[in-house]
Amino acid sequence: MRSKKDFMNATNLDIMRAFPQHILSCQFIPPSAPHVKSFKTLFYKSSSTVKYTFEELSTLLCRIEACLNSRPISPMSEDPEDLLALSPGHFLIGGPLLSIAEPEILVEPMSLINRWQRLKAIQQAFCRRWKSEYLKEWKSPTRSLQTGDLVIVFEDNLPSNEWRLGRIERTLPGSDGLVRVADVSTARGSIRRPVAKLILLQDSRSPEPKTLS
Repeated sequence: MRSKKDFMNATNLDIMRAFPQHILSCQFIPPSAPHVKSFKTLFYKSSSTVKYTFEELSTLLCRIEACLNSRPISPMSEDPEDLLALSPGHFLIGGPLLSIAEPEILVEPMSLINRWQRLKAIQQAFCRRWKSEYLKEWKSPTRSLQTGDLVIVFEDNLPSNEWRLGRIERTLPGSDGLVRVADVSTARGSIRRPVAKLILLQDSRSPEPKTLS
């Protein structure tokens, strides 16, 4: 029985022989990488029944990659007026990943005849679901929200590469002394949200944001 390494090497050779005109080279990630697993599982569920051309699959993966690499990681500074966050895109291109605003396609992708519209619909549906699961994943509380904290405001129906960020202006504790609601200053003005809809962005020593509840 072949080992997993031998199987991957054989697969690499099979792919390169099948598509010599594309000059492909396969590089395999370490096993059990959780962020890659979450992508593969969701991608399989959302598009495993669709057949793509090489160009369509490349385009779809690039658009999804931009969504994943646009996620906020930590505040850019401790300035209470600064609403910018560090993202994987900063390490890749030196700045945030930007994209042209496109109207949301809310119809079932498989019902679309236009292949480009269908591709965009699949990408948008994937990113909506991935962003929702990504934000809901971090539920372990670390500390109560404080004035000046940079947070992600959990909202539905945002464009794929857009994340609504804000700074805590005021916290509103409940009768038990725990913070349940907070006023948040955003680029579009001040809003009030329950802390269940606010995800605290830790400093650069914390690998991922945590949701406070």
